Amino acid sequence: MLSTDTDILSAAQSWRRDGRAVALATVIETWGSAPRPVGSHLAVDGDGNFLGSVSGGCVEGAVITEALEVIEAGTPRVLEFGVADETAWRAGLSCGGRIRVFVERVD
Repeated sequence: MLSTDTDILSAAQSWRRDGRAVALATVIETWGSAPRPVGSHLAVDGDGNFLGSVSGGCVEGAVITEALEVIEAGTPRVLEFGVADETAWRAGLSCGGRIRVFVERVD
């Protein structure tokens, strides 16, 4: 069962209070058959623990990897995955749609 947005944001806040490094990934745009709606969240800590989903599982691994880099660098980034994009096939997004995900460090 997927966690609610409230659960995900509360977990990210709790992780920060505990001194853990945290990044938050948010779906900012979808097109076509997208697995998760705009506003869906994935919280990631510096150890790679995560809660939530931005893609129903098909690109989570790639988003977690990028989130860990955002935690280190502190620079937010926008990721795009789509069926026509070679990286989408490697990441597993084969649903025929496109998603854009904003990843930012939570300070």
